[in-house]
Amino acid sequence: MKACPQHSTGKEGVTISLDMRSLREVAIDAPRGMIMDREGRPLAVSVPVRAVWADPKTVLAKGGVGFDDRWQALASALHLSLSTLASRINSNPQGRFIYLARQVDPAQAQWIDKLNLPGINLRDESRRFYPAGHVAANLIGFTNIDGQGIEGVEKSFNAQLMGKAGVRQVREDRYGRVVENLTEVAPVPAHNIQLSIDERLQTITEDALDNAVAWNKAESGASVLINIPTGEILAMASYPDFNPNNREGATLNDFRNRAISDTFEPGSTVKPLVLMTALQQGLVQPDSVIDTHPYTLDGHRIRDVGYYPELTMTGILQKSSDTGVSRLSLAMPIQHLIDTYRNFGFGTNTGLGLTGESSGLLPQRKFWSQLDRATFAFGYGLMVTPLQLAHVYATIGGYGLERPLSITRIDPPVIGHRVMPEKIAHEVEHMMESVALPGGGGVKAAVRDYRVAVKTGTAKKIDDSGKYVDKYVAYTAGVAPASDPRFALVVVINDPQNGAYYGGAVSAPVFSEIMGNVLRLENVKPDGLPADSGHLIVMR
Repeated sequence: MKACPQHSTGKEGVTISLDMRSLREVAIDAPRGMIMDREGRPLAVSVPVRAVWADPKTVLAKGGVGFDDRWQALASALHLSLSTLASRINSNPQGRFIYLARQVDPAQAQWIDKLNLPGINLRDESRRFYPAGHVAANLIGFTNIDGQGIEGVEKSFNAQLMGKAGVRQVREDRYGRVVENLTEVAPVPAHNIQLSIDERLQTITEDALDNAVAWNKAESGASVLINIPTGEILAMASYPDFNPNNREGATLNDFRNRAISDTFEPGSTVKPLVLMTALQQGLVQPDSVIDTHPYTLDGHRIRDVGYYPELTMTGILQKSSDTGVSRLSLAMPIQHLIDTYRNFGFGTNTGLGLTGESSGLLPQRKFWSQLDRATFAFGYGLMVTPLQLAHVYATIGGYGLERPLSITRIDPPVIGHRVMPEKIAHEVEHMMESVALPGGGGVKAAVRDYRVAVKTGTAKKIDDSGKYVDKYVAYTAGVAPASDPRFALVVVINDPQNGAYYGGAVSAPVFSEIMGNVLRLENVKPDGLPADSGHLIVMR
C-alpha cells in the first residue's frame, strides 16, 4: 500500500466497515479491456457511467426519505415513486449499502450528486458498448450488468478482460463524506483482446448469409472464413443474430453461435477426403475410372442424381457421385477413412477456446455394416460443426498441412503438421475445381476471374426420434484462389423452405458472393480458369 495525500474527494465508492466510526475501504474499479478486430477497430468497449447507491442506516439516522423537493427529484430521476424509493431504503434499516440505480449517465449522476442528500452516494462503474452493433454479435457475446462476460468472447476471455480491482482506505465524517484518503492499492489493468476477425470481411459474410437465410425461408445459417496460411478466423457469422446494445426481445436462440455449436451430418462435403484416402492407400490413381452404376446394398439402393455408368476420379467430385465414393469406401478397411476424418479434425474440439464449441461426433463402433460403410463415404453417420468443416477445407487448401485455428490475431509463419501427402491433397484440390465449372454440381459457386475449388453437399436432417425427415441442410465449402489457396470458406443453410434445398442451389450462390467480395477486397490477383482445365474429364 502507498500513502495518499490528505484531501476531500466527495462521496464515492462501495464501502466496507473497518470500524463503526470513520474508516472505510473503497473499491477502485479496473476498467474492462477492449475487444478489437485484427486492424484495431473497436468491437467492444467500456463506457464510464455511475451507480447510485444508498446507505440506509445513514439515511434513516438523518430523518429518512422526506417529502421535500430534493427527495422527490431523486425519485423522479430514478424513475421511481417516492413511496417506492422509501420502501427500498427502509427494507433494511441497519444496512450500509443498497443499489438504487446502475449504469447511470454521468451527467445525470452529477445532477443527483448536487442534491446533496444524506446517505445517497455514487460510485464509478462502466457499461459495455458494441460499436459495430449486430456485426459479430454471436461471436463477441456480451456482459451482465456487473461487467462479467456471459456469452461469446466476452465469456471465453473474461479473465483476461477483467483486470483486478484496487482498494482505497478512507476516513469519513459522520455524514458519510470522505474527508481523508489514507492508503491505496492500485487496480491491475485489464488486457485488451485483438481478434483475428476482420470487421469488413465479417460484415460481408453476415450480409450475404442473412439475405440467403431470409430468401430461402430457412431456419438458420452459419458461415466461417479462414486465412489458410495462418489458421486465423477472418469471419464467423451466425443467423439469427441480435444487437448486443439492445437485447430486448432477443432469445437464447438468437444468442447461439451456430458456427461452433450446431452439428449436422456433412453430406457430400466429405467426398474429397474419401478420394484422398483411396489415393493414399494405392487403391486408385488420379486418372482411374470407377464403375458408378447404381447398385443395391442391404436392401437399399445406392444411386446418383444422374445416371453415369462410369466416372473418372474428377468426375466423382464434379457429379457428386454417391456410387463412386461408396465403392471406394467398400474397397478399403473402414478404419482408413475414419483415420482420415479424424486427422483432418472431425470428432475433436478445434481448440479455438470459445465456450460452447461442440466436438461433433465421429463414431467408434466395432461393427460396421456394408451400408454403414457406404453411406459414411457420402457424409452420413458422423456429425460436424461448420467450424470443423471450415478447418477441414483450410487443410485441403494447405495441401494436407493442418494448422491450428486461432480467434486472436497471430503473425506468420504458423507451423502445422502434415495429415495428407502434399501431392495427393494438391491433386484432389485440383479435381475440386471441376465442381464450379460448367457441368458441375456447384457451378453457382463460381467466382468471376478466379479459380475456386469447392464441394457442395446436401444432407437430410434427423428429428428428435432419430429418424430422417424431409428437411435438409445445404452446404458449400471450398478454397480460393485455387492456384494458390489463401481463403477457406464454408456456408451452411439449415432447413431451406423456399423450394430449393440442394447445396448447389442454396448455399453455392452465397459462397460465390462472399468469396468474390473477399478476394477483391483483399486485392488478390485473379488467376482465371485452370491452364490445363481441358483434362478435367468427367466421363468416358
